[in-house]
Amino acid sequence: MSTVPYASADRRPAGQPPFLAVEDFFASPVRAAASISPDGTRIAYLAPWRDRLNVWVEGLDTGEPARCVTADERRSVHTFHWTDDPRWLLYAQDGDGDENWHLYRVDLDDPDAEALDLTPFPGATAIGGETSPDRPGKVLLHLNHRNPVEFDLCEIDVASGELTTVAQNPGRFTGLLVTPGDDLYAQTWKPDGDIDLAQWDPATDSLRPVTTFDGTEHPLGVDPLHPTPDGRGLWIADYGDTDRLGLARLDLATGTRTEVYRHPAFDLDTRSSVFPGMPDPLILDRRTGDLLGVRHLGERQVVHPLDPHFAAVLEQLEKLAEGEVAALSSDLSGTRWVVSFSNPRDPGVTYFYDHSTGESRFLFRPLPALDPETLAPMAPVTITSRDGLNLHSYLTLPLGLEPRGLPLVLLVHGGPWHRDSLRFDPTAQLLANRGCAVLQVDFRGSTGHGKAFLQAGVGELAGKMHDDLIDAVDWAVAEGYADRDRVAIFGGSYGGYAALVGVSFTPDVFAAAIDFCGISNLVTFLRNVPEFVKPSLYNNWYRYAGNPEDPAQEAELLARSPISRVDAIRAPLMVIQGGNDVRVTQAESDQIVDALRARGVEVAYLVKDDEGHGFVNPENNIDMYRAADRFLAQHLGTRTA
Repeated sequence: MSTVPYASADRRPAGQPPFLAVEDFFASPVRAAASISPDGTRIAYLAPWRDRLNVWVEGLDTGEPARCVTADERRSVHTFHWTDDPRWLLYAQDGDGDENWHLYRVDLDDPDAEALDLTPFPGATAIGGETSPDRPGKVLLHLNHRNPVEFDLCEIDVASGELTTVAQNPGRFTGLLVTPGDDLYAQTWKPDGDIDLAQWDPATDSLRPVTTFDGTEHPLGVDPLHPTPDGRGLWIADYGDTDRLGLARLDLATGTRTEVYRHPAFDLDTRSSVFPGMPDPLILDRRTGDLLGVRHLGERQVVHPLDPHFAAVLEQLEKLAEGEVAALSSDLSGTRWVVSFSNPRDPGVTYFYDHSTGESRFLFRPLPALDPETLAPMAPVTITSRDGLNLHSYLTLPLGLEPRGLPLVLLVHGGPWHRDSLRFDPTAQLLANRGCAVLQVDFRGSTGHGKAFLQAGVGELAGKMHDDLIDAVDWAVAEGYADRDRVAIFGGSYGGYAALVGVSFTPDVFAAAIDFCGISNLVTFLRNVPEFVKPSLYNNWYRYAGNPEDPAQEAELLARSPISRVDAIRAPLMVIQGGNDVRVTQAESDQIVDALRARGVEVAYLVKDDEGHGFVNPENNIDMYRAADRFLAQHLGTRTA
C-alpha cells in the first residue's frame, strides 16, 4: 500500500521557500473531485478544457483513455454526479454567477451528443437533482419554473428527460420532501422562527403535524433532513438536551426523536449546507441508502462508522495519506472506493482502493506544482475573548522566518453561519508565502462549536462578533507573532462586511483591508435579496441583525453598517465585486466606494461582470489575487518577487 510523501508540519526549511506565483494557487487544478461510477469501472473528475473546468471520464482498469464529456467554454463546471445508471452523468451550471442553476444530462454512450438541459426554464433555478436508491432512473429536485418565489417538487426521468411535478407548492411551504413510501412532507418557516414539519395530502390540502423545530437552533434550516430508506423516518441534525449538534432519527408517525450518534465534544459537520462542495455529514450506502457513517468536526474531523463493513473500509482508507477523509465514493457493492484527503499542505490528494483485494493506488494531486515542502503549516489555536469565550482559530505561519513581528492578515470566513477548518486554504498559503502570519478565527455566531456559542452571536454584528476579531489581533500581537502596525483584514461575503466594519468601527487597528463581495449597508442588503429567500431570513439575518421593515430595527441595522461610519475610514481599502452577484449586489460595493472616493480616501475597486457571489473562472481569481498581492505588498510591506 503506497503513500505519497508528505512534509511534516514541524519541518521548517533554513530559508524562505521559493516565491510562488499567484497562478500556482489559483489556476485550475489539473484534476479534481473524482468520483467512481456505480459499476466501479470508471471515474469522473474535473479537469481543464479550453481554460474551463469540465467533466472528464476514464477507465480504472481497461486503459480507456480519458475523454472530456462536457463542453462549457464560458464558465467552469464545479458540481456533477453519476446517476444509478453508469450511462448518464448530471452536472449543474448557472449563467455567469447569477445562481439560476440548470441541471444537465450527459450521455456517455454517445460521445457526439450535446449535453441536454433537463431544466430549460429561463430565470428559474433548480435545487438538488441527485438520484436515490428508491427511485431508480429518476432525480428529485426543487424548481421555481412556475413562480419565482415558489419551489415545486419535481421529478425527472433521466433517460427520457421528461419532467413531472410531484407536488405543486401552494405558496406557503418553504420546502417539500417525499419519502421512499411516496408520502409528502412540507416545511413551513413561521415568522416567530420555528419550523413546522407536517405530512401533506395535496388532494385534500390537509396537514398532519409531525414536529416543530426550534428555529433558533438552525439558522440555515435543519440540515441534514434526509429520509431513511424504510420511508418511516428522517435523519436530522438535533441538539436534544445538549449543547452539541448530533444526529437523530425522527419517527414520522409519532414525531419521536431517537439519538443516532452525538460526539461528546464536537458538532455534526454541517459545512456542506453553506458550501455544497464540502463533504456531507452523512455517509450513505450507494445501493441501499443505509447510513454507513457520520462526520463531526472540532479542531479536526472525526468520521464515526455505523456499519461494520464501512468501519473496516475506513480503517484502510485512513492509512492511504495524511490528512482527513474528504470526498468519498464507492461502487454499488461498497468494494471499490475513490477517496480524497483534506490537508493544509497537500490539497486533495486522491486514491483508488479495492477492499476485496487490499489494492490501492495513487490517482492524482490537483495542484502538482505545489510541493508540500514549500507550503506553510496550519495549526489550531484557542484564543480567549474579553468576556471569556474560547475562540477556536487557525494560525498559519510562514516557512523559513522567525515567527516574531510578522505582518498579519486576519482572514475572516463568510456566512457568518459557517466555520473555518484545518484544510488547504489557497488564500492563507499565498499570504504565508509572502511572509505573513495568517489568523482565521471562529468568532461567536460561527457554527460548529455548540449551540451556546452559535447563539452568542445574536444581536452582535459589529458588536461582540467584531470584538472577537479584535481580541484575536491583540492575542497575536501579545504572543509576538504580529507587528501591531502591519495588520490587515481580508474577507469575503460576511467576511467582506467584517473587513469594512474593521476599518470603519475600529479604524486604528488595521493598516489595510480587502473586502470581497461584502455588505456595506445591512438595510439595502436585506431589502435586495431575492424574494424567494426572504421567508428563510427569520432565523438568520432578521434574528441576528434585524428586520428592515421594522423602523426601530432598520435604524439599528443602519447603525451596524459600515456605510454609517464611512467618515471614519482612513486605512487603504480594496473592494472586489462580482457584477452578477444576486446575494450581495454590486450596489453594496458601489455605495461604499463612491462615498470614500468623494472624500478622497484611497480605494481600489475591481469588478468582474461575468462573476457572482465568489469568483469561479481562473483568470478572474488570478486577477483578483494579483491585485490583492500588490495591494498588501504596498501597505504591509509583504514579500515581492
